[in-house]
Amino acid sequence: MPGHHIRLIWRHDPILYAPSKYRRACVYHAFVPGTLADLCLTMDGATAGIVSDAEGAIRELNAHRAGALAPLARLLLRTESLSSSRVEGLAIGARALARAESRAEAGIRVGPTAREVLANVDAMETAMNAASGDRCFTVADIADIHRRVMAQAPNRHIAGEVRTVQNWIGGNDYNPCGADFVPPPPDHVNGLLEDLVDAVNREELPPLVQAAVVHAQFETIHPFEDGNGRTGRALIQVVLRRRGIAASHVPPISVILAAGREAYFAGLGEFRFGDPVRWIARFATAAARAATLARQYLDAVRELQDEWRELLMAAANPRADAAAWALIDALPARPVISTAGAVAATGRAKSAVHAAVGQLVEAGVLIPLSKSRRNRLWEASGLLDLVEGLDAGRPRG
Repeated sequence: MPGHHIRLIWRHDPILYAPSKYRRACVYHAFVPGTLADLCLTMDGATAGIVSDAEGAIRELNAHRAGALAPLARLLLRTESLSSSRVEGLAIGARALARAESRAEAGIRVGPTAREVLANVDAMETAMNAASGDRCFTVADIADIHRRVMAQAPNRHIAGEVRTVQNWIGGNDYNPCGADFVPPPPDHVNGLLEDLVDAVNREELPPLVQAAVVHAQFETIHPFEDGNGRTGRALIQVVLRRRGIAASHVPPISVILAAGREAYFAGLGEFRFGDPVRWIARFATAAARAATLARQYLDAVRELQDEWRELLMAAANPRADAAAWALIDALPARPVISTAGAVAATGRAKSAVHAAVGQLVEAGVLIPLSKSRRNRLWEASGLLDLVEGLDAGRPRG
């Protein structure tokens, strides 16, 4: 990737609260990438083949068995959001997140990590909405995604604000001298972001190549003080949705990236410093694995739903239009559900939902998580085992 370093001086700061060696002036080198408008890619046959196979896997995921698409789509989106957060060190399990989501929905307070990861789910939904339609994608759309990402962060005051200060990756907390990577100075950021959104709106490159270079360029620009990784991985899905190859189901690429963080970060370095094609091959391989994994787990979830339907039929045999059937359709999006969540998911009256929950508990489809009559939660039997397997990236035989 063409680009250049700028030699800069970090000013002496006698009042900085830091060891004296970090208060001294020092030299650092910020990297200013070339624009994507000037990027010239020549892919070898092997890389082109990997890209083609990966795009085929994503299309197959999105064409795979019609059905109740929205709940299954949200299951994948939540998994992508959870794994993307884990890349940044926000560690919470799939089961704990599902329970926290339902508690929050029921008005029960949840922990800060859960709140921040749930904000990332909201940011992914915002990104998918921004990707829909024919309008141009803008810098304001990126800022809106970032605003959602950072909505529950301790430093939420920076949410949606393009940085006006220098940031850096690695090294120490006080200055960029000795950092692993120093993104471009703030006066370069706005122009690079305009070039980036132009690249999102163009269609000259294959969709997966476009997603790979947009993501890597965004991470190189690092336009926000924090939250760049989660925002940049949301942009992957924006490109794939806009290009039409992931119209319904996002391939949870962050599952694969989180499992190989060092390789992922090495690939971003390859893009920045001269080998974008190698990065594209890494990225496409991760995308193919993610799409294949997602397809396996969606099949398993559908099979589990069929088992639930058999259990419900045997236990209660409700009418064809009963709320219990609608709730089974909705459960993949909400592996742990509250009364409020069930009402929202099915669009049925509260009384009908109460009856449906009772039937599904009797059938063994829903498992009560507490004996209290207030703020009750139920877990879908067997579903979170599958969600955890997908989140961990475990292939199914």
